[in-house]
Amino acid sequence: MRLTKPTLFTNIPVTCEERDLPGDLFNQLMKDDPSTVKGAETLMLGEMLTLPQNFGNIFLGETFSSYISVHNDSHQVVKDILVKADLQTSSQRLNLSASSAAVAELKQDCCIDDVIHHEVKEIGTHILVCAVSYTTQTGEKMYFRKFFKFQVLKPLDVKTKFYNAESDLSSVTDEVFLEAQIQNITTSPMFMEKVSLEPSIMYNVVELNTVSHTEDSISTFGTRTYLQPMDTRQYLYCLKPKQEFAEKAGVIKGVTVIGKLDIVWKTNLGERGRLQTSQLQRMAPGYGDVRLSLETIPDTVNLEEPFDITCKITNCSSERTMDLVLEMCNTNSIHWCGVSGRQLGKLHPTSSLHLTLTLLSSVQGLQSVSGLRLTDTFLKRTYEYDDIAQVCVVSSKIKEN
Repeated sequence: MRLTKPTLFTNIPVTCEERDLPGDLFNQLMKDDPSTVKGAETLMLGEMLTLPQNFGNIFLGETFSSYISVHNDSHQVVKDILVKADLQTSSQRLNLSASSAAVAELKQDCCIDDVIHHEVKEIGTHILVCAVSYTTQTGEKMYFRKFFKFQVLKPLDVKTKFYNAESDLSSVTDEVFLEAQIQNITTSPMFMEKVSLEPSIMYNVVELNTVSHTEDSISTFGTRTYLQPMDTRQYLYCLKPKQEFAEKAGVIKGVTVIGKLDIVWKTNLGERGRLQTSQLQRMAPGYGDVRLSLETIPDTVNLEEPFDITCKITNCSSERTMDLVLEMCNTNSIHWCGVSGRQLGKLHPTSSLHLTLTLLSSVQGLQSVSGLRLTDTFLKRTYEYDDIAQVCVVSSKIKEN
């Protein structure tokens, strides 16, 4: 027999108005019903609990508990009784018996009881195999098995999306935002006890699912974190590389392990479930051999007035030294000030240099900074950088006002 929590008893209230033919009969019957709540007889929920009437559903992440009883229905005393309970899944067979020792004897109308527990970690078909061996009074060895088949269902649908911070300013370099969409695909509400992200060794994580008010933090989902059937909730996390990894340009490249989600929920009368996703991976943006990022840039500048930006140029190669030449190409709105085609010198592997450039805009509005070209004279390879950032260009009169 599967051991599950009971459920609250529900009844269907039947009532009528006093001037109807039954009069007060229905109301009096509900008051006399022991399952109703006194003073609130018309509520469907009662004060009693109902024991499980069937096996019910079991979901991935929950704990499967079962009561096993071996009863001697004969008129004989049997000896050397060994009870074994195995759980067969699609990939493995697990022994759930609490003890592997045989019971010396089992008298008439007596029984051997055992309770087994198992945290379900696979979906699909499961078979509980209960095997009993014993010896009769005549010394004959007997053996029989019983099979109990059940399905393990998926309780949650989890989808993840990664967003890379592309502004490349010093305060947000290499930030990754993770959006986790969690949907309740069961038929009953869930209380979401915990949804957290365990980051990998390269990252620190900040949860963005609370709003700070003075000293307290309030969940963005309110005080009652219930997830109704088929409802979806979105969780957001910000991951930042640890300092020792952020300083190495070549480390945060390619396929990067982010971490895993840890989800804990409760259903019905406190039945607990827990799921951990596999390691989440994202494809980091490819910077090529040379990375150009902006350290500082003003938000708003005056029309036709020069302004400065600070660039950071990084050699992402771990083996090769580069000899770089900087070219600045004007666009329809952006005009660079200075000498184009100047030598930047040699840049060793994983090292960086900072460069201050001056430019002006001849067109108002939101303008894109483009037109930088870096050429590696060793390989005769040119790297183009367009749409590096955007700046708001206004008339000097508007800015003064």
